[in-house]
Amino acid sequence: MGATSLYAQASPDFAQKLARSLALLQSSAAAFSPLTQASSLGAEDMVVTHLLEQAGINASVFVLDTGMLHAETVALVDRIEERYARTVDVYHPDADTASAFVATHGPNAMYKSLALRKACCHIRKMEPLERALAGKNGWITGLRRDQSSARAEVHDIEQQEERAKINPLADWTWGDIWHYIALNDIPFNPLHDQFFPSIGCAPCTRAVTLGEDFRSGRWWWEQESAKECGLHVAADGTHEAEEPAAFEPLPDPLAGRTSSIIPIREIPA
Repeated sequence: MGATSLYAQASPDFAQKLARSLALLQSSAAAFSPLTQASSLGAEDMVVTHLLEQAGINASVFVLDTGMLHAETVALVDRIEERYARTVDVYHPDADTASAFVATHGPNAMYKSLALRKACCHIRKMEPLERALAGKNGWITGLRRDQSSARAEVHDIEQQEERAKINPLADWTWGDIWHYIALNDIPFNPLHDQFFPSIGCAPCTRAVTLGEDFRSGRWWWEQESAKECGLHVAADGTHEAEEPAAFEPLPDPLAGRTSSIIPIREIPA
């Protein structure tokens, strides 16, 4: 059974949510041009790209290719370009900096400490993000409030120091996302069919089991409060966290990929 069969279930007020999302994108395009979409190529961001097309909004789309993404994820760039007849801007980390980090700390540094994991995220995500957002007055994300406790206070528009951050899916449920994907035959990552609800870099992502939290497959050896890479930090910094006492370095990071410290909750429907 695939992701659409499992999850597609629209909220009773889905039509109103869709109308609000389209209106938000249209007003943001007028207020915050030039505008760009930051796409992780996950289900939510594939929905956002389709919404941009549906709304007729002239906004660029960019992807941060960290050099550690699953092949299934990278393949979606071509599918977007073919489906929507548009170019996706792909940003890579500085090759020399990434190579030096691996040479110094090893290929599995992210498992050793929160500081090293965040350093890896900075090199592979944060620095390329700065380049991608340069000159933009607004950026669009696929953040939703029910993705995690750290994102529960996501607003439709968040005014940051240099630009506005627009979150058109803030009030959508996981069921809404898949209903819209099924309704519009939107391409999506086949890893979603293998119980990967949230997909990042390959070393830092695993499938989840029934009953686990939506983002429990991301950085699964860390506490819930630490599970952000820095791309989506609130203005007051509350999405960031100090290294938690329960951080659990993995003695064999590539084996097992399970952790006893993950809080077990029902995946949002």
